Amino acid sequence: MKYAHVERERRYLSKGVNSELRPARVLRIRDSYVSHSTLRLRRIDEDGKTPVFKLGQKKRIGQDSPLRIAHTTMYISRAEFDLLTALPAQILEKQRHIFDLGNWQFAVDIFEGDLAGLSLVEVDLGPYGEVHPPLPLPDLVEVTLDERFTGGKLASTSPAELQSVLSEFGVM
Repeated sequence: MKYAHVERERRYLSKGVNSELRPARVLRIRDSYVSHSTLRLRRIDEDGKTPVFKLGQKKRIGQDSPLRIAHTTMYISRAEFDLLTALPAQILEKQRHIFDLGNWQFAVDIFEGDLAGLSLVEVDLGPYGEVHPPLPLPDLVEVTLDERFTGGKLASTSPAELQSVLSEFGVM
């Protein structure tokens, strides 16, 4: 783990964002999960800023649990990004709304395309896995341990599969 950092986060299904909440930032994210690998190519756009391009990898630490992930990221140039987009990949597009909550931040990802209607909340628990404060969002359902809500799995989820999974949780 010389170049990776440990990522600890919790994920929740949500019915969306309370209209009274105002995000600190809104990002448009396009992830390309490279087929037959653990690699992710990411483009991040934010109004008024230059796009950010990343090549990343996430690998589980320990007993294949999603609670601790070794996450390695390389910032790459636009030319490198364009070159790597030729690789076969599953695409995932979303808007990420980032909210401040005291000393904490949480993000609400609102998915587009085949996953339109899916809203996931992520809270980074920091390097020691601290317990986060209550989130100002109603009706959250924790899905941290459910593999189907990882980015790599979601990228290859069809609309019908998504509806089936969401119906299990009473979220549609």
